[in-house]
This record gives sequence, C-alpha cells and structure tokens, in this order.
Amino acid sequence: MPEVAPFTLHEQLKADTYTVTRLALCRVLLLNDSSVPWLILVPEVPGISEIHELSILDRTVLMEEISRASLALQELYAPDKLNIGALGNIVPQLHIHIIGRYKSDRAWPGPIWGTAPGKPYKPDDVVAVCARLRERLRQ
Repeated sequence: MPEVAPFTLHEQLKADTYTVTRLALCRVLLLNDSSVPWLILVPEVPGISEIHELSILDRTVLMEEISRASLALQELYAPDKLNIGALGNIVPQLHIHIIGRYKSDRAWPGPIWGTAPGKPYKPDDVVAVCARLRERLRQ
C-alpha cells in the first residue's frame, strides 16, 4: 500500500492567513484583511485540489462546515451578502473562501479578490477576532 503524504498547508495560505481553529474536516483560516470578514476553509486531506476528489462523506462534512462558517460570519458581522467560492488558480490546494460583503466595501458589487490590497489586522485585533470566531464556530 503506498504511503500517503501528511497534510501540509500551502505556503501562500500560511503567509496570508491566521489559523482560527480546526473543525472535523477543515482548518479554518482568517485572511489578513480587516476590511471584510474573510474565512478560508481548507480540508485537511493531502494532495487534493478539487471538491470532487473528496469522498462522499467528506463532501457532506465540507458543506456542513461551509454552512457553519457562513452562519458565524452572518451572526458576528451582519454582511449584506456572503460570497462563497473555491477558485484555486493561484493556490492549487483545495480551499473555500467565505467572505462577508458590504455594499460599502472596496469592490462592491464586483468580486473582492484582485482589487486594491486589503487592510492587515493589528496584532491585538487579530487575536480578538480569532477568539470570537473560534468561540462561535464551537457552538
């Protein structure tokens, strides 16, 4: 039986995010952009880049975790709209963006990625934001 490499987080995701928590399937990351609430869910399954590569069970768990993270952002930040997407053109590792959007944000109504750089979190703020998200995701 071939040996499966352990899960490792893509270097770009490591550089651009903070770890909030781990759920049953996904690592939950916070993008370092305080202008909009932006979570990234990364299934901790090595070597996959597409949702269909997950098992049926893992796809079901992924949808539940996306819903859970979406509800957390909705309740904590009351965005006008939630954007959810899995692109992977730059970071091939499967990851799902969950972004709270506001009619007043820098890119509304267009997509937020590829626009002007975001506003990085201040160290004290990111600790508080991660703690608040972690607490809500554990409910």
